[in-house]
Amino acid sequence: MPTARPAPETMLAPMRRLLRPLVRLLIRCGVTFPAAADLLRALYVEVAGEELGDDNRTDSRVSLMTGVHRKEIRRQRTLPIDEPPPLLVTRNGQLISTWLGAPGFTDGTGVPLALPRVSDDPAAPSFERLVTAVTRDVRPRSVLDDWMSQGIITVDAQDRVHLSAAAFLPQPGREEQLFYFARNLHDHIAAASANVLADGAAPFVDRTVHYDRLTPEAAAELEKLARESAQKVLLEVNRHAMRLATDAPAGTATRRVNFGVYLLAEDETPE
Repeated sequence: MPTARPAPETMLAPMRRLLRPLVRLLIRCGVTFPAAADLLRALYVEVAGEELGDDNRTDSRVSLMTGVHRKEIRRQRTLPIDEPPPLLVTRNGQLISTWLGAPGFTDGTGVPLALPRVSDDPAAPSFERLVTAVTRDVRPRSVLDDWMSQGIITVDAQDRVHLSAAAFLPQPGREEQLFYFARNLHDHIAAASANVLADGAAPFVDRTVHYDRLTPEAAAELEKLARESAQKVLLEVNRHAMRLATDAPAGTATRRVNFGVYLLAEDETPE
């Protein structure tokens, strides 16, 4: 027997807490309530249509499900759909993941190697080979110059390319950071929502370790441990994913996996 879904009124309190940091971000970035409300209205119409399917997606049924007036639903249908993810962001992510996980580009402990910029041996690891292994739509020199300007890489006196810590931390406000901000929060909320709606066991992992009433020193120690542990597990999962990645027959590689971690440390609000 299907599990009863939460009643509408029980969803409002968790939604208020969930949306609070997002509303704070929108306000600080100058996104007004009318703009956010228009976006939310459009999403209600879009998602309700997906839930109903093509055979049942009438304006009346969407209006009944969402509370949005039919006239507004008709207007929403004329608006442009979302654009696909920016190719530059996805390309950079693929290149860094390959450098961190593919055999030949890391040492025995999983640390990314310093790569010769070019190599006469086509089978030897090099920055040029790294780029061409992922994409042939852009020249390795263009990637090199772009990444140097962003601080993602450095080049030493021996013409070896080093991956820097900036590769793991997209610069604030840049296209890369906003892309991963949307994708990662979307996937976390999607996993948590699927768990709430599940019949039986939760299908996805969504677990945290959380402690309060800590001294600043204790919180700093836990934060340091969490950062180090997160880095280790992410690199390990990435290396394993690179080993599993193969040229699968067309139509068989239909699944994607997004595994992430997060950390928050802040002062508690006095009760």
